[in-house]
Amino acid sequence: MKKSIYIIFISAVFFSCNNPKNSSENEVKNQLGSEENLSTTEKIANANGFENWKDVTEISFTFNVDRGENHFDRSWIWKPKTGDVTMMGAKDTIAYNRSKMDSLIMKTDGSFINDKYWLLAPYQIVWDEGTTFSEKQNVVAPISKDTLNQLTIVYGNNGGYTPGDAYDLFYDTDFKIKEWNYRQASAEKPSMSTTWEDYENFSGLEIAKTHKDSTGNFKLYFTNISVKKEN
Repeated sequence: MKKSIYIIFISAVFFSCNNPKNSSENEVKNQLGSEENLSTTEKIANANGFENWKDVTEISFTFNVDRGENHFDRSWIWKPKTGDVTMMGAKDTIAYNRSKMDSLIMKTDGSFINDKYWLLAPYQIVWDEGTTFSEKQNVVAPISKDTLNQLTIVYGNNGGYTPGDAYDLFYDTDFKIKEWNYRQASAEKPSMSTTWEDYENFSGLEIAKTHKDSTGNFKLYFTNISVKKEN
């Protein structure tokens, strides 16, 4: 992996995620209310199979990035009910529990949060705390130039790995995300914009497997996705 790839994941990390104490991944928010009373964030989550998350005992995936001729990947196994995480990289394998982290594990956990956010952003916007939202209708999307609706999420300035970041989610009438902007530290101009495409259903979870920028030089995608659920 060349240094340019490494910098992408340090300077353009797409997460805001909370430490384990703030996480709601296995709490009451796994089940949402009746459709007519739902917020836009909850409708987006439901459109991606959020009601099935409560039964997930393990999810594994490989996070890949192609930038020009450079390729980077790392694989994960996550057991959300126990908090156990295993990272498998090119040189080593690291296993830890998110309730028992130390300073040495924080870097690995930061990578996990980044990759998980890309994979499960429609759920993260419901799970994550300390966020504010705003909405716009009939907005021109940054890449396709299609007319979509926009949900902007701004993370608070306290806590998490990258506080203060903002995300503009462009979604269709079915509440499926089609594109998004990442704005580091809530900058006015996007730090990065990518598509959300190649959706596939994994045991009830709708996951966008592919994200591309407008140049075609950057592609982030998932392979080896597997979901295990309670019997």
